[in-house]
Amino acid sequence: MLRAFSYVTDHTGFCGTIKNSPSDFVVTEIEMPEHLLRDTRAESLQKTSEALLEQNSPGLQQPKKLRRESPGPCAEGCCGGTPSPLEHDPSWAGGDCSASPNKNPDEGEPEPKSGLEEASVLDSLLGKPMSELLNKFACDLKNAWDLENNADAGSREFSLGPILDKKNRADLHSAVRQKFPFLVTLTKDNEMIVKGNADYRELCQLVTEKETSDFFKFLDAKLENSTFSFEPDGNKEHRKVVHHFINRKFGKLLETKSFTVTDVNDQPNMSIMVRFREKSWSRKRSAGGFQEKQDLYTAFTLQKENLETLEAIGFLAAELGVLPSDFSYAGIKDKKAITYQPMVVKKVTPERLKEIGSKMEKKGMRIHNIHSACQHLRLGQLKGNRFDIVVRDLKRHSHDSSADLKERISEAMENVETKGFVNYYGPQRFGQGQNVQTDQIGLALLNEKMVKAVKLFFTPEDTDDPVNNAKRYFLQSEDAKGALVMLPEFKVREKMLLRALNRYGVNHEGCTKGWLNIPHSMRVFYVHAYCSKIWNEAASYRLEIYGSKVVEGDLVFSEENDESVSLNDKVHVVTAAEESANKYSINQVVLPMVGHSIKYPSNKVGQWYHERLSKDELQMCKFRVPPLQLNIPGCYRPILKNVQNLSYFLEDSEKGIEIEDNHLNESKVSLHISFDLDPSCYATVCLREIMKCDF
Repeated sequence: MLRAFSYVTDHTGFCGTIKNSPSDFVVTEIEMPEHLLRDTRAESLQKTSEALLEQNSPGLQQPKKLRRESPGPCAEGCCGGTPSPLEHDPSWAGGDCSASPNKNPDEGEPEPKSGLEEASVLDSLLGKPMSELLNKFACDLKNAWDLENNADAGSREFSLGPILDKKNRADLHSAVRQKFPFLVTLTKDNEMIVKGNADYRELCQLVTEKETSDFFKFLDAKLENSTFSFEPDGNKEHRKVVHHFINRKFGKLLETKSFTVTDVNDQPNMSIMVRFREKSWSRKRSAGGFQEKQDLYTAFTLQKENLETLEAIGFLAAELGVLPSDFSYAGIKDKKAITYQPMVVKKVTPERLKEIGSKMEKKGMRIHNIHSACQHLRLGQLKGNRFDIVVRDLKRHSHDSSADLKERISEAMENVETKGFVNYYGPQRFGQGQNVQTDQIGLALLNEKMVKAVKLFFTPEDTDDPVNNAKRYFLQSEDAKGALVMLPEFKVREKMLLRALNRYGVNHEGCTKGWLNIPHSMRVFYVHAYCSKIWNEAASYRLEIYGSKVVEGDLVFSEENDESVSLNDKVHVVTAAEESANKYSINQVVLPMVGHSIKYPSNKVGQWYHERLSKDELQMCKFRVPPLQLNIPGCYRPILKNVQNLSYFLEDSEKGIEIEDNHLNESKVSLHISFDLDPSCYATVCLREIMKCDF
């Protein structure tokens, strides 16, 4: 994967093998200090929102708090000139509640209002400035759900301030939820709080967003004798999952039943109908509406061996009876290794997690440090990773006969510790050794070639096992139902996709719905793999034509910590005068990860990006794929990275003792090396720089 790529150091290096066994490659996640986990942006956002309110409406009641992350480049223009997800999809815009075709309200019962009417109601109840801030919060929250690091979105809240009049509170609760079905409203000491609806997100993983939006509008309208029907669904197993979700979440309020219906092709099919339980519609409703239960979180440290992170989560989810999306973690860890990482699971007690320990050990996992937690983890919420690696079968390069091996190792360590390494994405990012690599699937998704992406996803490896046999059978027969039966339970992603394909068919529309049926973080993973591949190629091109000199048109990153400055404003384009003055070093140069909100270098590297994307038919791609709710804003990644806390020693592999002298029997010596890397840095890439060989 990295053979044609560059080195930043010029030492000779040496040869060796890694990952001879998982215990030769141990990864321990370095947790972020507790005091750094707080949202440091909240205070500046609060000041910004209060200033805006004061400017537009001095007499309006100020909100007590606004707890929300500052919008990154992904959110720029979301509620301005660039169409937002709310504008792309009418089901998010608070239109008529038309997906309850069976409702039969009593005469005089208020009909749900249209989006424009609800906007007018919100303006009159809140004042236009606050109404606009609410709209922006909703937009930002939806965008956050569409990003990779979306675990954070569940904790966001927005305060509408104290609403003292009880009737106004009730009207406001109704107006907010009718316009934004994906939000819930709460009252705390007369203060109105708005946050994302976790149940809405969970249902979105089971049915379409249109169905989810209309279901929650039906639930909120609470009309006597009304019913709601989901789209026809011939998959009995899938219907069971939907029944279970509604009964688990709303069993005291609603009841469900499957009925025979005629679908769009005039064929008999089954559909789930929902109705309020008898008399429950007439119960007095509190001013705060339906209160969410306090979410239950359990934290633990996952030790896994020879397992992918998502595969391990699949095993855990299947055993605990929860969704993979109920797990949160800070980063993906290597497969062929022993790794330790903190995780948090929702809706599972510490006692229940302890019960499955022995079963998980049989699958290569151990669960440590189990305790209650108050919130989930976010992707990227780590300080870095500690690597303890054993390199075996040490020898000189075939072209090297000028020095002893110990001197070569010492020279390499000193060089990389001083100069760093090229910050490539490692081969495991792309599915090293697989017949189809993850970046190929990502490119197909960006080009909206949904059927091709599905077939790439189900391309089997050249092995005879239940998983690959099921994939092989599906590609040959397109029999999703048969492949479902063949797949083991822990292959969660594959099963989610196959359920949708069985329901909707293996065509463009069916495959689109299939991709929507798996969690967003899994969908976007493939697109990010493609973006990572382009970054790797760009880094090699940049170093090939300009070397380590910082030239006009390069991008450099400012180290200032002013949270009010946007990400793009922190990226500076080097001028001719700055190049002449050697103002910047290569360690400050960054390259963009392609996306819709980044800027490119204004030199040959920028031109290379445009030509490279055109080669993949992406010249017109805005890095938004509305059918899949994919929104790729892009970011910036330093070309070089440094290694921290580097240490090493040589050991006699047979005797297990450290070697001090310079006379090595190469075949019997192993190198033990330990170091820390920042998040999103790859140990195999660092080792490549040290040893000057590919893995």
